[in-house]
Amino acid sequence: MEEQIIKAVEDLDEEKVIKLANEALINGMEPFHLLNLIKEGMDRVGKLYESKQYFIADLIMAGLIFKEVLKLDKMMAQFQNSDNRKAGRILVGTVKGDLHDIGKDIFKGMMEASQFDVIDLGVDVSKEAFVQGVQKYDPDIIGLSGVLNFTIESMKETVAALEKAGLRENRLIILGGSHLTKEACEYIGADYYTNDASLGVEYCRKWIETKYNMRSIDDGATNLSSNR
Repeated sequence: MEEQIIKAVEDLDEEKVIKLANEALINGMEPFHLLNLIKEGMDRVGKLYESKQYFIADLIMAGLIFKEVLKLDKMMAQFQNSDNRKAGRILVGTVKGDLHDIGKDIFKGMMEASQFDVIDLGVDVSKEAFVQGVQKYDPDIIGLSGVLNFTIESMKETVAALEKAGLRENRLIILGGSHLTKEACEYIGADYYTNDASLGVEYCRKWIETKYNMRSIDDGATNLSSNR
């Protein structure tokens, strides 16, 4: 079934993807694993686009399929189950000047499947809006997304604004975008960057574990929910 799901995404067969995804969840597949399969299919779509076999409309269609999977009842139930302790809180948004949201939405869905409380500011988010969002929601992690080259400057300005507002300390700032490099991450002043949503999620999970394990040593906290 796993290869069938990946192939259905690659073929942009929305009806088949939804059918297989529902069956997989009913049969006990973990939401995070399912989203990884969907992402693998989307990666294939991306390669077909790069080889000029697919067009921009096909990329958009793949993104829409991903969003439809997120809306499945069993997927939504996983995100909204009040009995589940949240691993941490993350504030995400596509930075000023960029309207792309596919990468951000993939990362968001995978973070939610990993039991994170995700606050999504949307696209074309100004540095001021990020500052206000951090002040309002007090996230552990701040995720800045962008796929256009000039967003490096928007990301840098956003990080600088957070530092100026005194909101940088004890928070992870993670960047997402296919154009990002280690040098760009250092220039922007972020902690981590990724071109792969799965790796970004894994890094955030490990960072949260370290953060709250350290806190438990300092002040006796036993889990994240007790600190909210």
